[in-house]
Amino acid sequence: MTRVRFPLTVFYDASCPLCANEMHALKARDGGGKLELVDCSAPDFDESILAGVPIRRSDLMTVIHARDAGGRWLRGIDVFEAAYGAAGLDAAARLWKHPRLRPLWEHIYPWIARHRQLLSRLGAAAAMARAMSYCRDSQCSTRTRATTVKRESPSGRTTASSPSAR
Repeated sequence: MTRVRFPLTVFYDASCPLCANEMHALKARDGGGKLELVDCSAPDFDESILAGVPIRRSDLMTVIHARDAGGRWLRGIDVFEAAYGAAGLDAAARLWKHPRLRPLWEHIYPWIARHRQLLSRLGAAAAMARAMSYCRDSQCSTRTRATTVKRESPSGRTTASSPSAR
């Protein structure tokens, strides 16, 4: 993929909880104003934004699309690679463009896009939100968060411990 010019305008289906959770989580991590989100499912969506390009609202609702500041359109996996990079999640962006994983993403994504509402009802939206909560400062961790528990001992002293220490 060639270099993306920001801001990147992502056209997504906000009526899909899976899509909305992911895009809002990315936007929340966008400290540099590199992402703009447009809900193409909204009744008041302005289709005039598509004037002069061979893209229709039905295309936007079928597969995720984005337009960069230079007017270049991206679709599918290219959007995820650019959006994750814009949000500062460089490790995740590298996974989207990894040469060995890319064919897998290209194969799986159309199925996910077609079944996104069902996947949301089955809990994928909650799983996405949980997964995104582990991403901080351009890195995503698979470690669970330790919780520190403060206890008062019989002698009146306060001690702190994590669940793994018990």
